[in-house]
Amino acid sequence: MNKIVLWSLCAAFAGFLFGFDTVVISGAEKQLQQIWQSSDAFHGTYVIGMALWGTVAGALFGGFPANFFGRKKSLFFIGILYVISALGSALVDDPYIFGIFRFIGGLGVGASTIAAPAYISEIAPEKDRGRLVAFYQFNIVLGMLAAYASNYLLRETGSEPWRWMVGMEALPALIYTFLVLIIPQSPRWLISQGKIAKAKSILSQIDTSKNLDAKIAEIKRQSDHGKSSNENIFMKKYRKPLILAFLIAFFNQFSGINALLYYAPRIFEEAGLGESASLMSSIGVGITNIIFTFLALFLIDRLGRRTLMFIGSVGYIISLAMVSAAFFLDWGGLSVPIFIFIFIAAHAIGQGSVIWVFISEIFPNHLRADGQAFGSSTHWVLAAIIPSLVPVLFASIGPGWVFACFAFMMILQLLYVKFMMPETKGKSLEDLGLGLSEGE
Repeated sequence: MNKIVLWSLCAAFAGFLFGFDTVVISGAEKQLQQIWQSSDAFHGTYVIGMALWGTVAGALFGGFPANFFGRKKSLFFIGILYVISALGSALVDDPYIFGIFRFIGGLGVGASTIAAPAYISEIAPEKDRGRLVAFYQFNIVLGMLAAYASNYLLRETGSEPWRWMVGMEALPALIYTFLVLIIPQSPRWLISQGKIAKAKSILSQIDTSKNLDAKIAEIKRQSDHGKSSNENIFMKKYRKPLILAFLIAFFNQFSGINALLYYAPRIFEEAGLGESASLMSSIGVGITNIIFTFLALFLIDRLGRRTLMFIGSVGYIISLAMVSAAFFLDWGGLSVPIFIFIFIAAHAIGQGSVIWVFISEIFPNHLRADGQAFGSSTHWVLAAIIPSLVPVLFASIGPGWVFACFAFMMILQLLYVKFMMPETKGKSLEDLGLGLSEGE
């Protein structure tokens, strides 16, 4: 089991870079807008938004390398993209070229949301799969916390602190790239490529309690069936997992989570905190996120994915309604940070920890990367659109109405969890692939 945990952690470290890359811009974005004298629209849609559109492209097309080259090689090249992005972003003087390098980093983020959860789900035993795939989310929030702390520590470094902030990512990116070299290939991917002996060798290290020949035969049967029938995720028989993946990704972003993470210092300043206090409150966001994600790691294979989504949905509704009320009623002080910390806790224990686990479980083996790509691209298209509109929406309708809209969407998420979402804990990937497919 120790080997599986080590391999899972190495693959999940892609999530650390996802988290770091996602929020490192929050400490630099106001400096960049002042230096380049950008309008709110250009700043939101290009300087900030290019990384997000890179993530969309990485999510849309990341299923191809994950299928063709395998999960391991995809994870390695994702590390290279992060290194190029970090160094390039730190060294440029032009907003347009800066956006291009941020786009490259976004490609790494988007592709990692396919390759890393798919890889971990394919090496994990059923009873531990939720916890091991959730390592990816744990690393995301650890990366976010590291970025917030790094931004705070580097806030007065040199004449242009933003260069140090965005360039710091190159260090963990290099470490991750070398870590990927020690993990084996996914046994389920190897079986799909006809490399049975190599797959059996890896599977024998993962689970010694089962008849490996029978397990391999079942995995191969599903893989061969998919190839012979030229199946794709948009066929009628896969309508249910497709809708489930779409809705969990849709509601994830309509909680407002990415909008808050990108603009946390700005939101705290809108609530009346000073610049330094805003950066410190952002670190509080990171600490809250990591504590409750760690709690979710403990609970996800015990209570199940659906129960955590119930808890998270209720927490979302209460906290977002309170943030909205704080802006409408001008409560000021620490009220907004406290309610946002509750919001982050609800996200961490629910959507944050469940989404990548759930999407990696509900598609059959031969369509897993494609299903991950669909769910991830849905997530990232919305993650590109919603935060890009935040500066304009804050200026036009005000933060109170923005957070009220997010609260209403979370009421709809609660209905999705109650009436549509199945429980996936403790079931084999093969059983889930068959059970959620119509006509199987």
